[in-house]
Amino acid sequence: MVQLTNMQRRELFSSLVSSLSTQEEQEKLLRPPYFSDESLFHKECDKCDAKCASVCEEDIIKIADDKTPHLLFSNSGCTYCDKCADACEYGVLTIQNKRRVTATITIDKKSCLSWGHTMCFSCKDPCLENAIEFKAMFMPSINGNCTACGFCVSKCPADAIKIGVVL
Repeated sequence: MVQLTNMQRRELFSSLVSSLSTQEEQEKLLRPPYFSDESLFHKECDKCDAKCASVCEEDIIKIADDKTPHLLFSNSGCTYCDKCADACEYGVLTIQNKRRVTATITIDKKSCLSWGHTMCFSCKDPCLENAIEFKAMFMPSINGNCTACGFCVSKCPADAIKIGVVL
């Protein structure tokens, strides 16, 4: 019988949990902020040649396997520039439906360097809305100004900024 060390057990558990998370994330894609009806993505987007992704100035709109657009904040965030909605010929994304990205942004206190008493303002610096506040130079929190633009996500060196897709 093979015995696992505590570290090996944690790694095994982490890989199992991450594979479940990946499956859940694939089912709940983070959509561009200009839609009114999720079902339109599946009805109309396969007719298009991904113009929304090609005009995105921040290159955060990616096309999923089912040919629908979703946001990926791994390098940048959404400026709400309207270009994806202007480019959509099938009415899936429209300026009239402009709203915030349907996500919740949270800070994982266990992963966050600042919550661990290491001075870090990496999430606060790119925030255009002053939505990240620090208590006593540590303990960052996200306030009501957050537009879920995602600019803070890729800047966090500890991957402590978490995105929850709101359906």
